Amino acid sequence: MTRVMRILYVDDDPDIRTIVEMSLSLDPEIEVHAFGSGAAALEAIERDPWRPTAIILDYMMPGMDGVTLLSALRRHADFAQTPAVFMTARGTDVIGPDLTPHGVAGVILKPFDPIELVGAVRALIADPS
Repeated sequence: MTRVMRILYVDDDPDIRTIVEMSLSLDPEIEVHAFGSGAAALEAIERDPWRPTAIILDYMMPGMDGVTLLSALRRHADFAQTPAVFMTARGTDVIGPDLTPHGVAGVILKPFDPIELVGAVRALIADPS
């Protein structure tokens, strides 16, 4: 039996968040829990036992950027080794060095093709099935 890929997704832009949620939900083997801020995501993981098998974070967000959020998530034992991907409008050459120490699997550049998003995510994150 195939295991569901559970994705924690955080992006402050509601339109992009909706597109990503819709794109990923086209795959019946993906379950997405989406949040509009790092604070909301951290609060949710404290009160909910649901644990993702992958993390997708917006790189640039107000209040708490993606790198800061990933660092906070990594302090939780349940998230120490969870594969993570960043989404960004910045080039990978600009953000790449920032991500290396955080064990990031890769970067998806914005704008992205919603039809190809599932394939891009699966290509970057080792599928748990």
